[in-house]
Amino acid sequence: MTQDEVLAEFREAGALLEGHFILTSGLRSPVFLQKVFVFQDPVRTERLCRALAAKAEAAFGKIDYVVSPAVGGIVPGYETARHLGAKAIFVERENGAFQLRRGFTIPADARVLMVEDIVTTGLSSRECLAALAEHTSHVVGAACLIDRSGGRADLGVKLISLAQLDIPAYPADALPPELAALPPVKPGSRGIQGAKA
Repeated sequence: MTQDEVLAEFREAGALLEGHFILTSGLRSPVFLQKVFVFQDPVRTERLCRALAAKAEAAFGKIDYVVSPAVGGIVPGYETARHLGAKAIFVERENGAFQLRRGFTIPADARVLMVEDIVTTGLSSRECLAALAEHTSHVVGAACLIDRSGGRADLGVKLISLAQLDIPAYPADALPPELAALPPVKPGSRGIQGAKA
């Protein structure tokens, strides 16, 4: 699947939004990728995650476990794991930090791939990887549908994506005039269930 095909999936789902958005990182952007509009369509989600699984397998080889951060990474993590023939588990926040919960465990020799939906600064991905480091030393890499950092997000492991964009993001006190003129909207999920802001 080419980058243009991936972006076409987001456009056709109404998931490529323009305006003034407050990202989960706190940065502001004129573009927001509302992936829930993609994930509400199982057929579209299956196409994207099948392509991500193929790219991940080519980059990292056999994967035993896919681990994703809740909430946004659960659907693409599960669907990517399905195409990899791997187990799908997730980390969720407890007292503000990602933890494996619900009795999830990772065997010592398992090859683990961290799967995200969208990477912007990489904060959630790094937090997920830090939680995994407490359970395994076999994280082979990370994968996401869209890397909107333009390849600049440093996760500490190799990151592959179906599409890599360089979408501008600004601190709230350094907005360009055209963005500052629009009312801000916060569509992300970082504040859900006691998550850190």
